[in-house]
Amino acid sequence: MEGQLYAYGAPNILSDDQRREIRARVQAKIAERKALEAGVDPALAAERAEAQYLERVSSIPSVATPSGLPPRGAEIGTTPLYRKHSRHDSADMQGRTGMSGSVSSGSTTGSSREESALSVFELRHGRRYLRDTLYPLPVDLAEMQRQNLRTLLGCEIFGRPVCAPRVTRQIPQRVLDVGCGGAYWSARCHEYFTSLGRRNVAFTGIDIAPLAPDLKRQGMDWTFVQHDIRKAPWPFDDETFDLIMFKDMSLIVTLGGGARFMDECIRLLRPGGTLEIWDSDHCLRALQPHPPPPTARQRAEQEIALRTGTFLVSPGTPFAPAPNKYLSQANSWISTALDNRKLPPFPCTRIAEMVYQEPDDLGEVDYRRVAIPLAELRWEHERERPRHARSRSDADGLQLRDKGKAKLRSQSQGLSSEQLAIRQTALLTVIQMIESLEPLLKETSGKNTEEWSHWWGSMMGDLMDPQKGASNGECLELGAWWATKLDDSDQPLSR
Repeated sequence: MEGQLYAYGAPNILSDDQRREIRARVQAKIAERKALEAGVDPALAAERAEAQYLERVSSIPSVATPSGLPPRGAEIGTTPLYRKHSRHDSADMQGRTGMSGSVSSGSTTGSSREESALSVFELRHGRRYLRDTLYPLPVDLAEMQRQNLRTLLGCEIFGRPVCAPRVTRQIPQRVLDVGCGGAYWSARCHEYFTSLGRRNVAFTGIDIAPLAPDLKRQGMDWTFVQHDIRKAPWPFDDETFDLIMFKDMSLIVTLGGGARFMDECIRLLRPGGTLEIWDSDHCLRALQPHPPPPTARQRAEQEIALRTGTFLVSPGTPFAPAPNKYLSQANSWISTALDNRKLPPFPCTRIAEMVYQEPDDLGEVDYRRVAIPLAELRWEHERERPRHARSRSDADGLQLRDKGKAKLRSQSQGLSSEQLAIRQTALLTVIQMIESLEPLLKETSGKNTEEWSHWWGSMMGDLMDPQKGASNGECLELGAWWATKLDDSDQPLSR
């Protein structure tokens, strides 16, 4: 298991510090398993493994000094995605949670910042969690890096950090990042707007946990507000923002609680402003061979899907349950655990319902959904593999088909380095999510520490094996939805 995982992480997937951190986790799990085999009490074995892991990672710079942004030099495949899209240097990211100095744009001092952090965090299972909430994921460095990778994936497969066409035509002046975490999306969006010639866009992040860095050090107009977004009203005046991003919040918004969040977003948006929501399904499905192409609304979407080796999802896209037995088991446990907490295992369907249920306040509603396979699929080697990019009935599609013929022929021999990097990154985030949910999944599955350790090792060995793994269509599904707040003249007449 150790060799398989380390081979997966090296040399081009992660930075040196990240590889050492993963190796420390694996070695701790191996030591735990050996202790169990030697008859050591399971609780004591787990405690020793946690102590060993913490001792090993304490000497790793990027772990000892928490960083909400991806570490400098972290590369995926042959394309250094972090270096290509972000110029953030972890050496510049001082003043994080637990560090001295201010990380908000207000007058918060280092000591009060630390007191605020201690009031919302608690240590469980060797990882840091939010206190007194049902939020199932930890809020430590490893989880923040996983979420940053999900944001990076979204930016890659959507082509930019914001999908709404209106935002590109009319760049907003004030942006709210809801549940901003480490503020990686805000930093990426700032870079995007800067590339369009707008450097002075004001960004505000709101979160219950003070995890965001002081992005003013990178030249951003940045404000951080610490607030529990489950409690309305949020501390802003009506019609304050031109763009609100609601990203990866489905494990915060319980079933039946979405209306309150939508009401707050609508209240804070100015007329003509944009609400955008990004999220991904927590349970995985398998894409069936040669899915039919969705209607090509924009040529750019088809080009991005072709370049990244991903698949646009439409209502007619055929899916099946994940055939990989380990992912299938994880799906079952995740679904049960989230159902018990009134959280959605498949939030992508739920988000569409939330947005479309506001016809009096929101218009220009649209979306994009994309499936990222977790490995090179067996049926992609067949001659008809590029059908999703070749069979177009409209002029744009036909032109795209002709333009991509040579590229498609070359891909029939295998994925490009960029496509492989995207899929490996998607798989990595899925594995990391299962790891982050380990305490919850152990409880739901009924496995003890020894049984879970054995299952985890077998899962890793299977998913890392290119002859097994997720080569039968298992994919990570990401979606983006956006809408414009209507003004009085746009709203329909009351009946």
